Amino acid sequence: MKNVYFIGIGGIGMSNLARYFKHEGYQVAGYDRTRTPLCAQLENEGIAIHYEDNVALIPEDFRQKEETLVVRTPAVPLTHSELQYFEQGGFNMMKRAAVLGEISKDKRALCVAGTHGKTTTSTLLAHLLRQSPIDCNAFLGGISKNYQNNLLLSAKSDFAVIEADEYDRSFHHLRPYMAIITSVDPDHLDIYGTHEAYLESFAHFTSLIQEGGALVKKVGLPLKERCQASVKVYQYAGPNASQDEKAQADFYADKPTFVKGRLYFDFHYPQGCIPQMELGLPMMIHVENAVAAMAIAHLNGVSDEDLRAALACFQGNQRRFDYQIRRDDFVYIDDYAHHPDELRASIASLKALYADKKITGIFQPHLYSRTRDFAPEFAQVLSLLDEVILLDIYPAREEPIPGVSSEMIFKDITCPHKEMASLQTLCDLLKDKELEVLVTLGAGDIDKLVPQIKSMFEQ
Repeated sequence: MKNVYFIGIGGIGMSNLARYFKHEGYQVAGYDRTRTPLCAQLENEGIAIHYEDNVALIPEDFRQKEETLVVRTPAVPLTHSELQYFEQGGFNMMKRAAVLGEISKDKRALCVAGTHGKTTTSTLLAHLLRQSPIDCNAFLGGISKNYQNNLLLSAKSDFAVIEADEYDRSFHHLRPYMAIITSVDPDHLDIYGTHEAYLESFAHFTSLIQEGGALVKKVGLPLKERCQASVKVYQYAGPNASQDEKAQADFYADKPTFVKGRLYFDFHYPQGCIPQMELGLPMMIHVENAVAAMAIAHLNGVSDEDLRAALACFQGNQRRFDYQIRRDDFVYIDDYAHHPDELRASIASLKALYADKKITGIFQPHLYSRTRDFAPEFAQVLSLLDEVILLDIYPAREEPIPGVSSEMIFKDITCPHKEMASLQTLCDLLKDKELEVLVTLGAGDIDKLVPQIKSMFEQ
């Protein structure tokens, strides 16, 4: 194999594999539907990308069946003509998750799974290891702001931090040395059908943890893990957990305090406590994520001093509670939250940080099926904002579902000010508003407008 071709190369998980194979000396090329900033970066790194589903645009070298691996994402429809060309030609084709599983076989994989929190937790775990003598490789589901990348490589470490995605049962291709499970709230019901089937998928994931490894799970999850007998199971709890939950937890946070926009907490582990740790990303939900990441780092030998120093300089990920403008008179944050529970966590943090300010949220629903399944929950949580601007649904991989639109959410939002808009009309709408705290929310293409919104309010 000399060539690796990616169908959907601009996806956050696909792009780190493309970078990995490029680093390993392979020829890399691919297709994506739109030219995003991430695609532009890949092009600058020497990877050829085209943006039209056209077999004629596949480079000649990548048409050599014996020398080419084709990597696809489940987000690409089966009707895609390039996908059909490679399938009919008998090329070696693998899903992204299977490729990641093969790469991680000869490494000690530290896998982070869960409905929410996995991107921040995995990036934080990679950062904690990276800032210590332990070091690591990492395949991340977001662009780390500390490293400006979603791929970290180490010549000296056999640890690999991996975001374990439950969509399409992708994480079943992994063999974790240690694993974190942050949450198992129902999602991807278009794939799983029921919450019970979703929970079963996570239970199967725990059975894949290697002998002598460990599982670190949030206390209170309705999960019946199926770990091998030699796998140690630990529980962790965030600062909002009850005293009973903290008593059950092996690792937990306590005494969170905000001081002049900075966030501190005590980190308890089985042998002791590290007091007054500062979290560089001052968001309460990330204290819980930090506890999970520090648990795995601690179990693999990162010292208390290294944990403290690394946590304080953690900057988070692009599009994860990502500050764009931070002035006394105006704050603008961009956040990837796209599930009701993620929205609730993001909005709760905003209200804690800016209790005396008006908070305006722009939300772009992601997927027709998710909107259909959770419309009442979306409406309830968006009603916590002072003002809501609701955009059209971003379809991603889906065809429209009759009767499903943003109106399903909009009609039940009860906050004082609400309106509908499109991506095309949004910036004009914002020009006339008196804004104090603005947040863009969603996992679709709303991020394309972030630079424009930022530029508008910087002026």
